[in-house]
Amino acid sequence: MHCEYTPEGVCPSKLEFDLDGDVVTNIKFTDGCDGNLKALSAVVNGMTVSQIEQYFSNITCGSNTTSCSMQLAHAVREKYNELNA
Repeated sequence: MHCEYTPEGVCPSKLEFDLDGDVVTNIKFTDGCDGNLKALSAVVNGMTVSQIEQYFSNITCGSNTTSCSMQLAHAVREKYNELNA
């Protein structure tokens, strides 16, 4: 299932990914730090929702209380829960 999410408190304006069960693939950020977000997307491609949460839920960016990776963790959990409610 293709999912879209609007991140909060970070540079990217949109986050897209596919969920197949609990496996996340085809992650794409719109706007933000292009190289870093491509790297993050490549690293998490094929991970489960739980794995992404485990590694990325508590990472902040500078003085912000969130980060692109934390927003990704929130997004995949939120969409997974919506699809499996």
